[in-house]
Amino acid sequence: MKIGLYFGSFNPIHTGHLIVANTVLNCTNISKIWFIVSPQNPLKKISDLLDGSARLHLVKRATELDERMFVSDAEFNLPTPSYTYNTLKYFEDEFPENDFTLIMGSDSFSQLNLWKNYKEILQKKIIVYQRPEFVIPAKLILPNIVIINTPLLNISATEIRILIKAGKSIRYLVPAAVIEEIERNNYYR
Repeated sequence: MKIGLYFGSFNPIHTGHLIVANTVLNCTNISKIWFIVSPQNPLKKISDLLDGSARLHLVKRATELDERMFVSDAEFNLPTPSYTYNTLKYFEDEFPENDFTLIMGSDSFSQLNLWKNYKEILQKKIIVYQRPEFVIPAKLILPNIVIINTPLLNISATEIRILIKAGKSIRYLVPAAVIEEIERNNYYR
């Protein structure tokens, strides 16, 4: 099976993430998207993150009605901080029958040189979705890299957290099931 691996902190998951996943499924030969929730991204401050198991639960709630999407807790069982290269190697070893492709925004792709084993990652299949403020240099577009355009909404998880803290509505920015969980558990207050 052709699996797209969509890594992220998902702090919280929002409509923009889901639109990207749906577009990848509609516009490529990817059969299923695996959301890989990172407990600790080495490029982000851990103090800004909601507990990993809570973020994992929010992603499960956001995707539970779409059988094309799966949520993985693999990085919770691997050493932290979470490095994409290590997780990808784990998946390739554990599920050799699948064909894995990384999914990332052009913002992340433009910083790939900061990632552990980035030269090896550049050898893998990668789908990059364009973000207007991050243009990919032509010299980095290799045969194994597919560039796609997705409907882009300027939705930021940081802004969502700010709205929650201020007691403002996040309706339409995140799925209703996620809002329900955030309110029930008083997350990000």
